[in-house]
Amino acid sequence: MKKPLNFAVLKYMTTVEMACVDDVMAALKDEYSPWRMFKPTGILEVLMTGEKNDLLVEDHYEANDKGELMIYYRAPEEGKTIINSYIK
Repeated sequence: MKKPLNFAVLKYMTTVEMACVDDVMAALKDEYSPWRMFKPTGILEVLMTGEKNDLLVEDHYEANDKGELMIYYRAPEEGKTIINSYIK
């Protein structure tokens, strides 16, 4: 059984220095693309919730190749420790 999408996103964030919605979607698309929540707004919601729960922090902003503003998040060490203790 697959992990819930929000768990997969948070776990992915512990394996990279930083990522935006596009990065997360590219990394998880093979496993999660059929899921209804697997769309930019769904992934952004998971990232923003992770930030509000002090698991992630906003790192920086930049425009993607379509001119859309992308917010890059990262998991600080404390966030990684918490995520990894709950999600194996």
